[in-house]
Amino acid sequence: EIPATIVKEDRHILAFKDINPLAPAHVLVIPKDRNGLTNLRKSSAEHRDILGRLLVAGGEIANDSGLGFGDGARFVINDGPDGGQEVYHLHLH
Repeated sequence: EIPATIVKEDRHILAFKDINPLAPAHVLVIPKDRNGLTNLRKSSAEHRDILGRLLVAGGEIANDSGLGFGDGARFVINDGPDGGQEVYHLHLH
């Protein structure tokens, strides 16, 4: 188990500060139940709820200036080896 600074949690998602941040405000948002979804290219209509919850949570977190966010945010989903994905479960940066 890796220690984490949790910034948002509900029954569907967990969001925490990245332990190796690449930006002043770098948060990971992960689904608690990913329904087998390891990367975005494997998504289908059955994953709409998961993907929607990730994006809505990301938007809510990006409005928190206390986390270092200003007037805007960058949202990233790394997908596959050529897309820079290092951890093979879907997550939003």
